[in-house]
Amino acid sequence: MDRLVKVERFCLIGHLVSMAFGLAGLLLVMPNPEFLDYVPAGQTLFRWSMAGGGVVYIVLGTIAVSIYAYRTIGLSRWLTFMGAAIAISLGSELLGTGTGFPFGEYSYLSGLGYKIAGRVPFTIPLSWFYLGLSAYLLARAGLAAQTSDRAQSWGWIRQIGAISLGALLLTSWDFVLDPAMSQTALPFWYWHQPGAFFGMPYQNFAGWMATGIAFMAVAAIAWRKRTLAMPQSDLHIPLMVYLGNFVFAMVMSMAAGFWVPIGLGILLGVLPAVLCWQQAKSLESDAEGTATAHLSSEPASASTK
Repeated sequence: MDRLVKVERFCLIGHLVSMAFGLAGLLLVMPNPEFLDYVPAGQTLFRWSMAGGGVVYIVLGTIAVSIYAYRTIGLSRWLTFMGAAIAISLGSELLGTGTGFPFGEYSYLSGLGYKIAGRVPFTIPLSWFYLGLSAYLLARAGLAAQTSDRAQSWGWIRQIGAISLGALLLTSWDFVLDPAMSQTALPFWYWHQPGAFFGMPYQNFAGWMATGIAFMAVAAIAWRKRTLAMPQSDLHIPLMVYLGNFVFAMVMSMAAGFWVPIGLGILLGVLPAVLCWQQAKSLESDAEGTATAHLSSEPASASTK
C-alpha cells in the first residue's frame, strides 16, 4: 500500500505540474515565442507540450484519483463509479457532438488525444470521472457531517442532495473552463453557434448537470448501504484535484477577461467544495470525542491501585 501511495502522490504532483506547464505554454509562450530562445531545448519542449500536454495531465489525474479511490472507498465502489462516469459521459459527448443534444452543437479539435468514433477524445470521459468523483465525495462528506448519527443509512432526500450538490460542483468548474478553452489562441473545442454566456449556450449547463446527476445517481444506488461519511483527512486529495483544476480554468479565463464565469464558479463551486471539506472536520472531532469517552468509561484494570 505504501508503494501505491507513492505512485498516487507522484501522479497527483505530475497532474498539477502538467497543468502549470500548460498554462505557461498557452499564456506565456504562444503570445511571446521569442521566450523559447532563452530556454534550453525550448522549441522541442513546447512542441511536446502542445502535442500531448492535455493528454498527460488528464491521464495523471485519472491515475491519482483511481489509486486514491481504491485506497479509501474500495475496489468495487471505485470501479462502479468509474464505469458509470466514463460510459455515461462518453455517451453524452458522442450524442452531443453528433446531434447537438444535450450540450449544444460543438466539435473537438486536436490536443486531447485519440478521438473515439472520430469525435470525442478518449481523455474527455476520464476528466468527467476524476473531477466527478472528487466533487461527489466532497458533497457526500459535507452533507454527512450534518447528521448526528453517522451510522444510520442515508435517506433518499440526503442522497438526492448529495447527487445534486456533486453535479453542481462539477458544472461550476465548466462555468470557468469552457469559455476559455473554446476561445483561447489554441482552442481544444469550438461551438458551431456561439451562445449567449461568453460563447457558451445555456443548454450546455443543463447538459452538464444532467450528465453528472446520471452517473452520480448510479453511484448512490450502488453505494446505498454505506453512508461514506469520510473524515477531513481522507478528503485532501479530492479537494486538491478540484481546486487545482479550477485554478487552471480560472487563470485561462482571467487571461481572456471572463470575470463573470469566474465569480459564478467561485460562488457555486469553490466555496461549497471548501465548506464541505471543512464540515467533514466535525467527523474527526466526533470520532475523537467518542474514543475519549469510551476510554474514560472503561473500568480500571485489576492491577490498578
